[in-house]
Amino acid sequence: MGYRGKTVEQQRARELRAESRTLQEIADELGVSRSSASVWVRDVEFDPKPAQRPQFRNPSSLHLKKLAEIDAMNEWGRTQIGELSDDAFLAAGTALYAGEGAKRDGEVMFANTDAAMVAFFCRWLRRFFAIDENRLRVRVYLHAGLDLDAAQRHWSTVTGVPLAQFRHGYRAAADPTIRRAKHEHGCVYVRYGCSTTHRKIMGLTRALLSS
Repeated sequence: MGYRGKTVEQQRARELRAESRTLQEIADELGVSRSSASVWVRDVEFDPKPAQRPQFRNPSSLHLKKLAEIDAMNEWGRTQIGELSDDAFLAAGTALYAGEGAKRDGEVMFANTDAAMVAFFCRWLRRFFAIDENRLRVRVYLHAGLDLDAAQRHWSTVTGVPLAQFRHGYRAAADPTIRRAKHEHGCVYVRYGCSTTHRKIMGLTRALLSS
């Protein structure tokens, strides 16, 4: 019969659209395709429905138990560590650099996506070494499509390094065959070009690993 043979359905579709029903809702109620519903109501004025919030299910007892255990272990960790003495702070920063820092002679370089780790490293570097703040350099590696300006502002706050000392950000194309996760603020590289400072850190690292 074509569109003209379904005048009742067309009229009902227009009424539903005026009530702010979605095209899919109209199509489902009338038993027609979404494209047909779209043609019938394309000139009907309506107020779009506000975006609906996703419905979240109540967390399971196992999930609640997991969260409770995480909170308990976090508190246990704070109790065990307490306030770091200078010796403990020095050793902790050395261990962190041993795992995440560059070993090539000539410059201190630390890279990570975790803001807490980066902030800890920067505090450690400034606490135990004579740092010329003007020689610190930062570079952000960020997936294409994410906000580079926002990421650089974030890492400037974390590191305490002004944006004027940031190098041009690197844009990476995500490879879905390797990973899907994209860090909102990317990975940050903090560099300090001083061979003496790097050799001191590596001396601490060797001493720590041989102790």
